[in-house]
Amino acid sequence: MISIVVPCYNELEVLDELYDRLTRAAEKWGEPFEVIVVDDGSQEAFWRQLAMIHKKDSRWKALRFSRNFGHQTAVSAGLYYAAGDAVIVIDADLQDPPEELHRFIDKWKEGYDVVFAIRQKRKENIFKRFCYKLFYRILSGASETVIPEDSGDFALIDRKVLQVINAMPEENRFVRGLRAWSGFRQTGLAYERHARAGGAPKYSFAKLVQLAIDGIFSFSASPLRLATKLGLLTSVIALAGAVFTFLQRIFADQFAKIGLAPVPGFATIVIAMLFLGGVQLICLGILGEYIGRIYDEVKQRPSWVIQEGLGLEVTSRTVKNMKH
Repeated sequence: MISIVVPCYNELEVLDELYDRLTRAAEKWGEPFEVIVVDDGSQEAFWRQLAMIHKKDSRWKALRFSRNFGHQTAVSAGLYYAAGDAVIVIDADLQDPPEELHRFIDKWKEGYDVVFAIRQKRKENIFKRFCYKLFYRILSGASETVIPEDSGDFALIDRKVLQVINAMPEENRFVRGLRAWSGFRQTGLAYERHARAGGAPKYSFAKLVQLAIDGIFSFSASPLRLATKLGLLTSVIALAGAVFTFLQRIFADQFAKIGLAPVPGFATIVIAMLFLGGVQLICLGILGEYIGRIYDEVKQRPSWVIQEGLGLEVTSRTVKNMKH
């Protein structure tokens, strides 16, 4: 069986089209399938429409979070409840076309354990496209794990890989990184990313930045090494400045001839203080990011809270702690 996980947040405008296109595509695979829609704290009208779809087609199942927990948590919840031999993750906005999924299944049947999509010809504005490219290159260069460039959560994952991902205890989850870290046989498929089928993007620029931070800090210690390098660089600059000032005082006449005579004032001191203060704050911020993640892990709160389920064995108070 193939499970399809669809994280959603207020995607009422595209829900009917999503149902039509995804169901038509899945029925051509010749395999039984289920669709698990994870409602990440959407408005009431969205859940009512989901309930109507489930009543019409029991293959469409749903989880309803008690509040908005975030896209990566919604993906993780869907992966946890998926029962298929392979699981496909696809967003609800139809930028990732369901009609392409047969290619992923064909690759899986060839023996690949993970088939991820490589985005081409994105329809976002030039600023977003530049930011995406920059992020993936930074992540690729900083991460100890090889994370394919321009690959999102749109992917097919075999059951044995899914079990590894579900067993990982992270609170701040970056699913595509966990997928890459798990190993096994992986391959990529290029596809053309479409424009949204309707509605406005739910991932604000701030959320995209937070996702990028989670990806970098979850899979790399490079920011900590950067703090060390900044400290060393600052020390070298300070030492060079001290040597220069000492020589300037000893050989004042010679320096005056080349236009570098000592000039009294506080400008140098102020600039040095601001520079050192900036480096210290950057280093403290980097340490704070890692300490904050340790704090999240130590609290051991549930990764999500499920308010209601359709077609799945959950109760109104079901919680799932990733550490169990």
